[in-house]
Amino acid sequence: MQATFWGVRGSIASPGPATSGVGGNTSAVEIVAGDTRIVLDGGTGLRPLGDALLAKGGAGKLAMLFSHYHWDHIQGLPFFVPAYMPDTELTLIGGALGPATLKDALMEQMRSPVFPVRFEELSSRIETREVRPFERFEIGDVVVTAAKLNHPGGVFGYRLEHQGRSVVYATDTEHYACVDPALVRLAEGADVLIYDSQYTPAEYAGRPGLSKVGWGHSTYAAGAELARIAGVETYVLFHHDPRRTDAGVAELEAKAQALFASSVAAREGLTLDLPGKARAAAA
Repeated sequence: MQATFWGVRGSIASPGPATSGVGGNTSAVEIVAGDTRIVLDGGTGLRPLGDALLAKGGAGKLAMLFSHYHWDHIQGLPFFVPAYMPDTELTLIGGALGPATLKDALMEQMRSPVFPVRFEELSSRIETREVRPFERFEIGDVVVTAAKLNHPGGVFGYRLEHQGRSVVYATDTEHYACVDPALVRLAEGADVLIYDSQYTPAEYAGRPGLSKVGWGHSTYAAGAELARIAGVETYVLFHHDPRRTDAGVAELEAKAQALFASSVAAREGLTLDLPGKARAAAA
């Protein structure tokens, strides 16, 4: 099982010299497990992933799990070149988050006058489906568990399991006064926890500036506490603030490591390898 980060920013893409080390693309994480390829969210990081897949001969069959349908999590799909190719088979999966379906949201962002190609005109074979909280289902070799988390308009987190290893993806979620019990349940014993760490505790509280309470995002301190309580192996700081420089991300990474030693900030191009437990024991 392997996780590769193609987009790690939150809210809006943030290119430029101050962010080039960490990367400026929004959320997109590629999971490869055996013969199964799953992409977590479809932010602008989806574009370079598509180019990389084409360079290897094509995307083939893959699934995309969407946490929710805010722009920074879906805007990469219209620029994902494999979606325009008839030999690509896409399964698009997201949670039921109100009256608008996943397909409605994806179609809306590709309607005139904001985009010249309609969703219906994509040449790939596309299937869409919606999931419910704590539904368990299979995507190829991977077992997925969905959980509804805390974000304006709703958001889903996912646990992906393969050959005794697990990755939990929990972005755009806000902590409570206590650790979210739904997240503890989802993340318990996970090898990798990818968690929304957009703010510092001071920024979240509004010192200085506006309070971020109720905005639907969390802090590195809350992530470290969740990782400790849930007993995860590696905590990945994710959904970096678009204003956070490379140096600022490194500073948050160090502060998280002081609270939970096995912490790492997500960066574009970072790949985490999770060998199957039998292989790990043999090694």
